[in-house]
Amino acid sequence: MPVKCCFYRSSPRERMTWMESMDTLLANKDGLDAFRAFLKSEFSEENILFWLACEDFKKTKSAAKIASKAQRIYSEFIQADAPKEINIDFNTRDHIMQTVSKPTLKCFDDAQKLIYSLMAKDSFPRFLKSEAYKELVNKEMKRNQKRWLPFF
Repeated sequence: MPVKCCFYRSSPRERMTWMESMDTLLANKDGLDAFRAFLKSEFSEENILFWLACEDFKKTKSAAKIASKAQRIYSEFIQADAPKEINIDFNTRDHIMQTVSKPTLKCFDDAQKLIYSLMAKDSFPRFLKSEAYKELVNKEMKRNQKRWLPFF
């Protein structure tokens, strides 16, 4: 009887499904790190940094922290000549300027959706064609090779 040795706990297709959409990419630490590095190489890292700041902001419980985090996000990403200014339309920027003094957890939602859409439409497809993506796939395949289990 031949010995069956080494099997994957999941198929190669299953292991790589997190790369099929930007949502699954952003939910994976290695995917997020690689995407961030890619955006940095394209001089658009502010987009993912803003998106991550908004995700963190939406989890804030304390009213005092909501106000301070909103001000930090505004000064870092929204205001004119901000150090990491994101590219959003005037109406969205104006709406944030009006609400940031009394912020709610939804005050950055429109801007976050715009930036997400921009990344999904432009950056994510380029990322999938990049060397960063190829390196990530190879790293994930090597990691999964270590999970092979012999059985008899």
